[in-house]
Amino acid sequence: MPNCRADAKLREMNDTDVRADGKTVLVTGGCRGIGRGIAQRFADAGAGVAICCRHEPESLPDGWLFVEADIREAEQVDTVVERTVERFGRLDVLINNAGGSPPADSATASPRFTAGIIALNLTAAIVCAQRANAVMQSQQEGGVIVNIASVSGVRPSPETLAYGAAKAGLLNATQTMAVEFAPKVRVNAVVVGLVVTEQARLWYGDDEAIAAVGATVPLGRMADPTDVADVCLFLASPLARYVSGAQLLVHGGGEQPAYRDAARGTSP
Repeated sequence: MPNCRADAKLREMNDTDVRADGKTVLVTGGCRGIGRGIAQRFADAGAGVAICCRHEPESLPDGWLFVEADIREAEQVDTVVERTVERFGRLDVLINNAGGSPPADSATASPRFTAGIIALNLTAAIVCAQRANAVMQSQQEGGVIVNIASVSGVRPSPETLAYGAAKAGLLNATQTMAVEFAPKVRVNAVVVGLVVTEQARLWYGDDEAIAAVGATVPLGRMADPTDVADVCLFLASPLARYVSGAQLLVHGGGEQPAYRDAARGTSP
């Protein structure tokens, strides 16, 4: 697949440039996909890593902490944060990554379905940020919170109405938390576009279909989880020391506007 073509120079940079030695990162939904990629990137940079998911992963690198939790339950969030601090003695970075949504017709989705999607993608992220902030405020060095948002929150989101609305809310929450948690804690959002993960084929199809979708992105491919992970590492590093309340677009240039294809007489 096009996104898997490793850029040797980029990989070399990943190995040497930004470090996170002595830091502790907690990645929600860190068992697979983007979350797993982020957790691995921080581990490679020298950080202690804690991840939480509803189901234990098949394998876990040595030294990582896994806490089984449903972050929609505030008490379970408390447990995740407490065990992370218990294990590593501190919490420097929270990556609010857990989320997602199955497709649903906007006109007929039930209130219960909508509430569940918002609970996972917005309410849970706010609770996780609150609990992490409480720890970070007590640390001399403070901390960093990175919210994984989505292009679905900044443009129409057909068949994922509640998800898009929740991600839009997360962007506003990011700005508000950046004001209220400052100066000790920086809060930013990464607005993620199309990414190839284990679930990609459920949405896009086989390798050929994924390549075709990637061709619609200005940079010529869908993202790899490492593309998102590198931005998260940057935001958590001293290089981004004056960046807070920001929304970084990680979408390869966005999506080709449909009017271009219409004007050319080609299908979008």
